[in-house]
Amino acid sequence: MTTSNDTLARLAAVIEQRRGMDPDKSYVARLFGKGPDAILKKIGEEATEVVMACKDGEPKKIVGEVADLWFHTMLALSAHGLTPADVLAELERREGMSGLEEFARRKMANREADGT
Repeated sequence: MTTSNDTLARLAAVIEQRRGMDPDKSYVARLFGKGPDAILKKIGEEATEVVMACKDGEPKKIVGEVADLWFHTMLALSAHGLTPADVLAELERREGMSGLEEFARRKMANREADGT
């Protein structure tokens, strides 16, 4: 049985493979060739498109835009030497913890790091 983790891992492998390809033949290589700001700009654009799709309330459009956002976010992960498995591990760590509890934990950790 294929899991979403398998799908993300396969996509991450394709991204890694295409990073070094000819930018004229690979969208991934083209974005990486333009530098990190190009990837970040695409993430911002895709996030806005997710918001607009959700406002329109069209499920198929929402799924398509979220897929675009996830893809471009995976490029950012790759640029920083991270994988979807790193994100999934963090989500698993947070599983069963309330959002308020997680927020309080992060706030405390930030205070400790700042020495306040």
